[in-house]
Amino acid sequence: MTRPGSGTAPGARAGHWRQRVRLVTALVTGALLLALTGITLVDVTGRYLLSRPLPGAAEITELLVMAIVFTGLPAICLDDAHITVDIFTTRLTGRAEAVQTLMSRLLVGAILALVAWELWKHGTRIGGYNSTTVYLRIPLAPAAYAASLFCAASAAIVVVMGVLRLPRGRSEEF
Repeated sequence: MTRPGSGTAPGARAGHWRQRVRLVTALVTGALLLALTGITLVDVTGRYLLSRPLPGAAEITELLVMAIVFTGLPAICLDDAHITVDIFTTRLTGRAEAVQTLMSRLLVGAILALVAWELWKHGTRIGGYNSTTVYLRIPLAPAAYAASLFCAASAAIVVVMGVLRLPRGRSEEF
C-alpha cells in the first residue's frame, strides 16, 4: 500500500533508508579496520624485522578497536543482529511476535540510551581531568563523547524501528 502522492510503499522507503545507513556504517567501519590492519602491520614489521616498533601503536590500536565497536553498533541495530536467546520466541506468531519484537526493541533502546548517558558522563569526567593516553597524549574525552553519540544514535534507530514496526531482518533483505 502506498501513501497518496508518495509513489513508494513505506516498507520500501524504510529498506532504502536502512541500506543507506548500513552502507555508510560499513564504509566507515571498513576504513577503521583497514587503518587497524595497517597500524598492526607496520608495528609488527618494525618490531620483528627492524627492532623498531611503531611508537604508540598500542594506544592507537586500543582507540581504533573502540571506534570499530561503536561505529559498527548502528549496523547491528539496523539488522536486529543483537545476541539473542530465542528458545521461546521462535514459537511466537502474529500479534504475539509483533509485541515481543516491539518490547525487545524498546528494551534494547533503553539500555543503549543508558549506556550513551553513562559514556557522556564518563567523557565529561575524564575531560575535566584532561585525561590523555600515556605515550601519544591523545585526549580521551572526545573518544568517550563519540562512543556516546554512536550509542545514542543506535538507541534512536532501535526505538524508531520498534515504533514504526519495521520488519525484522538484515537491511540487505529489503
